Amino acid sequence: MEEFPLDVIRNFSIIAHIDHGKSTLADRCAFCLTGTIKKKETGKNEQVLDKLKVERERGITVKAQTASMVHSSNGKSHLLNLIDTPGHVDFAWEVSRSLAACQGALLLVDASQGVQAQSISVFHIAKERGLTIIPVLNKIDLPAAQPERIAAQMQSTFGINPADILSISAKTGKGVESVLQAVIDRIPAPQSDKNAPAKAFLFDSLYDRYRGVISLVNIQNGILRKGDKIASCHTRKKYEIAEIGIMYPEEVSTDILCPGQVGYIACNMKESSEAHIGDTLHRVGEPVPPMPGFKPSKAMVYAGIFPVDSSDFPKLEESIKRLTLTDRSVTFQRESSSALGQGTRLGFLGTLHMDVFRQRLEDEYDANIIITAPTVPYKVLYRDGTEKFISNPTEFPDMSDSTTKVSEIQEPIVKASIIVPEEYFGDMMELCYSRRAEELDHRYLDTGSDASSSRIILTCVIPLSEIVTDFFDQLKSRSSGFASFDYEDAGYQKSDLAKMVFLLNGKPVDALALIVHRSAQDTIGRAWVKKLHKVIPRQLFEVPIQAAIGKKVIARETLSANRADVTAGLYGGHYERKLKHLENQKEGKKRLKRIGTVDLPQEAFFDILKRRGRGM
Repeated sequence: MEEFPLDVIRNFSIIAHIDHGKSTLADRCAFCLTGTIKKKETGKNEQVLDKLKVERERGITVKAQTASMVHSSNGKSHLLNLIDTPGHVDFAWEVSRSLAACQGALLLVDASQGVQAQSISVFHIAKERGLTIIPVLNKIDLPAAQPERIAAQMQSTFGINPADILSISAKTGKGVESVLQAVIDRIPAPQSDKNAPAKAFLFDSLYDRYRGVISLVNIQNGILRKGDKIASCHTRKKYEIAEIGIMYPEEVSTDILCPGQVGYIACNMKESSEAHIGDTLHRVGEPVPPMPGFKPSKAMVYAGIFPVDSSDFPKLEESIKRLTLTDRSVTFQRESSSALGQGTRLGFLGTLHMDVFRQRLEDEYDANIIITAPTVPYKVLYRDGTEKFISNPTEFPDMSDSTTKVSEIQEPIVKASIIVPEEYFGDMMELCYSRRAEELDHRYLDTGSDASSSRIILTCVIPLSEIVTDFFDQLKSRSSGFASFDYEDAGYQKSDLAKMVFLLNGKPVDALALIVHRSAQDTIGRAWVKKLHKVIPRQLFEVPIQAAIGKKVIARETLSANRADVTAGLYGGHYERKLKHLENQKEGKKRLKRIGTVDLPQEAFFDILKRRGRGM
């Protein structure tokens, strides 16, 4: 590694909207051209950097991946450190983390789809960090590609000179060689000092069951070698480097990392929490000033996860703990429900993140689970000035009860950006207004010859609870798949919210509790009651299914009783004989209704929670 001085090192990242070809370009750049791994077999489509099964199945990147490669240019060997980042809005934290270890970024835009919401978001993140941005137009081989129009779009949106834009096809390999040359020519080498005290910036970590936590680091100054004793600026703990090397793209031990290089270190860290993202590592006895870290990741969506068979809880808890070692942004706490038994409440960055986590639990640990409807963290302000964050609907205070001493309730809001062709603009406005959006504003991104080619960016402030259910599905279906969506946290605002509970035979079912806005309480109450009526098995007595807010019932369905034909054995005689049997049956059912309990089976829960939100 010492043969690569600072002037031949380039650290860069690939940033783009979801599905614009980041991982394909990373594979093509890194491996087919630089020969880091063998060329793929013909007809075999295998993303090398997307290592998780869920990533390959869905065709998305969930975890940022690092790879080093050697590329020869002008007779010199250059060490290129590439970080492939996720494109979905849920994983924006991964993107900002990855960019901290880079000096430049490739901004990838699909030549058929153009600039989309996440393209703008990641561009601004990179600009704020002062990175050199190389604009790249991908997928120019597609019949629907419009390189000239999209280049003009990039110029008007980002102020990029069209002459600087590289046109490539990552799939066929056309023009990819020019990307590596542009990385070498345009991105500056890292600024480091070989003789200064060793200083490493920890920007990511992964977990190995045999070696513990593996930390991914960027060497800022000095040299780190195998056997060096290092300390953390954040935790003050000391470690000995057992293994050090680069990702090529799998781990390759080098015994040394020099200034400007990106690699991994294994130093017998047992707990994932010890590898604090944004931490500065230094040699023991040679303290250095810590680098500015990151804002910690903030859970936006919470959901309860319960095993289908309650005896499987210890196994489920162990599986979740192991999975959170590789996914640091998930928050974890235990909870119990009278209907579902012992479970956990997890916090996620968004609904896709939640769905990916669920799939990984099922794929990697063979877990059989029930997930409750997703909720967001609400802020409850009390009259004495204290405040409390509540993400579990069962803990939500009853606003009709004056003894709760609540002064107001606030809900999280986000600033959303939607980019959509002009012909679908009216549908998008209608969707936003139906989800309680405020401060709607719009401007034209580019103007075309017809309504389908001119695009509008629509910005609004919208409650987070309105976009965690089926907002994204509605957005795509109303725009025929052309709209793209991005959002960022915008704090909290006062709101008129209430807790909705569902009563079966007068008894509340805590696992089905919801927090709803007063304006939508009737619609949601009726929809859920009808759904419950379909899935709850009939009992020997009549069961009223009610949706209630406080003491007021807002929706009701009645599940009729299973009746035995008690008059079947009678023949002839006076009709009072039949009446006597029917009266006895009626009395028995009354008594049953008074003392009977409705056991809601797990299959019914599974069916209800499979489709949640308004669109039931």
